[in-house]
Amino acid sequence: MLSMGRGVRGLTALLLTSTLWGTSFPAIKFVVGLVDEYTYTWMRSLIAIAGLIPYLIYVLRRGGFPTTSVKGGLLAGIAYALGLWLQGWGTKYTTASNSAFITGLNVVFVHIYVAFVKGSYSFKLGLTLLLSVLGLYMLTTPTSGINLGDFLVLLGSFMWAAQIILVSRYCGGDPLIFTLFEMVPALTFVIPDIALHSLELPNIEVLIVMAYLALVCGDMAFALQVFGQRHVVPAVAAVLFLLEPVVASTLSYLLLNEVMATYQLFGALLILIAMFTASTDKKYYY
Repeated sequence: MLSMGRGVRGLTALLLTSTLWGTSFPAIKFVVGLVDEYTYTWMRSLIAIAGLIPYLIYVLRRGGFPTTSVKGGLLAGIAYALGLWLQGWGTKYTTASNSAFITGLNVVFVHIYVAFVKGSYSFKLGLTLLLSVLGLYMLTTPTSGINLGDFLVLLGSFMWAAQIILVSRYCGGDPLIFTLFEMVPALTFVIPDIALHSLELPNIEVLIVMAYLALVCGDMAFALQVFGQRHVVPAVAAVLFLLEPVVASTLSYLLLNEVMATYQLFGALLILIAMFTASTDKKYYY
């Protein structure tokens, strides 16, 4: 059966993607506290590209070059670069909880796209959206009020939604080539970095953390996303990606001794219920 075959593989890949992304929030907060958002954006992407160059050489030697993956990667890469930059910039001026909540609102933008542009929506999808956003709010407990950082992260959230939609459209090719070219547009942020600041390499500790963000939360996670979205519709994929803040909160509890209140646990449960509801209907799989 489809739901027990390709659908399950796609679901598993997207859950792994969300898990890897969930480990990134503490690392991002650390890095952008020591380097500016331009350096963070282009250098993280440069390391990610470097990690995939051996595979690119392998593909070229085989004589094949998947043009669809290149085109899709570059288009998604524009949204990714802007989302990465805006998220990194905004996180400097807001709390980690606000950044996590607002970033997760990309699920709303994806569902709006599916409902009003694709014209294919259902009561079940609406229910998963309601449960997931309510759960996200309770889990992240964002502070009240809107500041510059929140607004920047919200713009980044819109870009993340665009990235999910573009990946869904162009995910039929090679996931690793797609991911490599998805990182390319972010390299342009080296230009304002040089223009505004003296170009200096971060210290080794920052480079190590950035390498983790680039190779694990970047290359590995995004390749899994491309593969997973071959088999899962974008509205469901966006809900599944809300496992990211659940993982982030759990790691903060386990590693940083942060306390999770009862309502936060309930929020995490609501997200898991939304994910389960969204993933149990085979009509949402390709």
